[in-house]
Amino acid sequence: MHGALTRFLLNAGSRKAVTSSIGSKRRNNCGPHPKAKAHRSAPRRVRRPMPAQRFAPRNRPRMAVPTAGREQPRRSESNSMPDKKTIARARRDARQGKSASTQAGEFVRAEIDKVRRGKHGVRNTKQAIAIGLSEARRAGVKLRPPAKGKTSEKTRRSAASAYRKGKRGAPISRKRSLASQKALKRESRRGASRIALSRQARASARRRGVRARSAAAYKAAMTRTRSQRLRGRWR
Repeated sequence: MHGALTRFLLNAGSRKAVTSSIGSKRRNNCGPHPKAKAHRSAPRRVRRPMPAQRFAPRNRPRMAVPTAGREQPRRSESNSMPDKKTIARARRDARQGKSASTQAGEFVRAEIDKVRRGKHGVRNTKQAIAIGLSEARRAGVKLRPPAKGKTSEKTRRSAASAYRKGKRGAPISRKRSLASQKALKRESRRGASRIALSRQARASARRRGVRARSAAAYKAAMTRTRSQRLRGRWR
C-alpha cells in the first residue's frame, strides 16, 4: 500500500512539473497569439478638406430674427420728463385754485426725491429747484419767467424758452435729455439734504422781507381746505 501511494505522488508531481513548464514556455514566447489576427487595427481614415461652398463668407448679412411674441426691451426713461403722478398733483392744485408757483412746487419736490433716491445728483440746491421749475414750465404750468433784473439773463432766456415750449406742447429732445442726465450723474446728492434745503429756505426768506413772507403765509392759509385748517388749529 505504501508503494502504491508513493508511485501516485511521484506521478502527480511529475505531471504538475510538466504542465508548469509548458505554461512558462507559453508565457515567455514572444510570438503572436494565434487569435491575434482577429484584433487587427483598422486603417486610419484620411480627413478630406470640406468644399469651399460650406464655409460662410465673412461679409454675409445676418438673417433677421422674428421678434413676434417676444418682449421688446424698454428704453431707459429720461429724468427730464416728469412722471404722471407729479402732473396729476399739479393739475389737482390747479383745480383747487392754487397759484402757479404751488403747482410748480410739485415738480420741485419730485426732483428732490429723484436726487435722494440716487437717480442723479445736483451741484447745489438751486440747481435742483431750477430743474423742477423748468420741468413745470415744459409740462404746461403757467409759471412766467422771472422779470428782468431778478436773475441772470441766461436763466431768463432758459425759463422763457421752457415756458414757450410748454404752451405749444413741444416734445423734449431725447438726445439732450440723455446728455444732461449723464452730466448730472457725476454730481453729488448733498444738494438735496435737509441741511441744504433749510439753508436755502432761510436765505430765500431773508431776501423776500417780512411783508412778502406774511402775504405768502396768508395766501397759503386761504388755499387750504376747511378740514386742513381745523387740523392745524388743534395741533
